[in-house]
Amino acid sequence: MTENKPHRAGFVNIIGNPNVGKSTLMNAFVGERLSIITSKAQTTRHRILGIVNGDDFQMLLSDTPGILKPAYELQASMMGFVKSAFEDADVLLYLVELGEKDLKDEKFFDKITNAKIPVLLLLNKIDKGNEEQLAESLKLWQEKVPNAEIFAISALENFGVPQVFNRIIELLPESPPFYPKDQLTDKPERFFVNEIIREKILMHYKKEIPYSVEIDTEEFFEDENIIRIRSVIMVERETQKGIIIGHKGTALKRVGVESRKDLEKFFGKQIHLETYVKVNKNWRSNDKQLRRFGYNN
Repeated sequence: MTENKPHRAGFVNIIGNPNVGKSTLMNAFVGERLSIITSKAQTTRHRILGIVNGDDFQMLLSDTPGILKPAYELQASMMGFVKSAFEDADVLLYLVELGEKDLKDEKFFDKITNAKIPVLLLLNKIDKGNEEQLAESLKLWQEKVPNAEIFAISALENFGVPQVFNRIIELLPESPPFYPKDQLTDKPERFFVNEIIREKILMHYKKEIPYSVEIDTEEFFEDENIIRIRSVIMVERETQKGIIIGHKGTALKRVGVESRKDLEKFFGKQIHLETYVKVNKNWRSNDKQLRRFGYNN
């Protein structure tokens, strides 16, 4: 007779310096283990990049920008995402790579060492070193982050990843799922595409432009090796259309290239992305349009 396990659900946020393997780890978690994956971005407090479901758990994974000392305003706002990861998380994954000795921001480091939630410190890229380096790194991080459970892993080789995955499930709070387990992937994936493109527009355009924009992904076709996406950037006025496109289309091309890179990181597949700009007059004041874009429901 099998005993009924309590259902666990919670937010698991991944933080670390740039290029330590956060995206690779995300792909390892959400890759082959899924019954269902839905991709949502930008709810009110959480930026959810992947939902992993099992019979008795739901893990809401969120990647964050690499930690750095902000040199300009945009980087400061990116670090805001990281700050919110501490407020949102039920479990915190702090990813470091073999040979790394510190976090690039002392304030964040203090937050990790004083965290009231479970912290798993994942020492990544151990396939790149030898046993002596590994022992040295483990000793260093045990001293630096005494409140963390430490796992030596290679996200790329999937070494140690299943053990971390199982430990996270044990640490999740008892809770019903936050999202329906039978949710179809199509609509959330389009939501995710929209949010990535909108994020690039927020990064690269000033004044009212980002707030006058809505993204509508009209096509999302997934083959074995490639996803073909067609997205329309809606603006309210002709002048805004010209600003979004930029001189000889350079501004729109930059949005497309950066969006495609982020989408390839998340989906782990080649992306063919086409973006168009359309004037949709005063859409922000039109009830019918707002409902269509998921507002005022």
